[in-house]
Amino acid sequence: MSGSRREKIEALLADEPGDVFLRYSLALEMEAGGEWEAGLEILEQLARETPPYVPAFHMAGRHLVKHGRIDDARRALREGIDAARAAGEAHAAAEMAELLASLGVLGEP
Repeated sequence: MSGSRREKIEALLADEPGDVFLRYSLALEMEAGGEWEAGLEILEQLARETPPYVPAFHMAGRHLVKHGRIDDARRALREGIDAARAAGEAHAAAEMAELLASLGVLGEP
């Protein structure tokens, strides 16, 4: 299979449009390619699904921080911590809690 990594992911998604990991991978490729808002939209969709895809919350938080949307990042991380705990993913919850704590007072007036 030739082409860029993104093209490969998109080709695989054409066959498996519901594949959560492929959709997550596409979001990361979009961020890397400068289409962070479109990538963020995919991450937010993954976070809203039942069950939510826990890594999507963490990556959405990281993308939002990178682009200066600190309050939105805090919201995504808090929701992600709750989702991770509900799914029994203590390690993921701890990683998001650490990122949340590292934000300190960023973005506050």
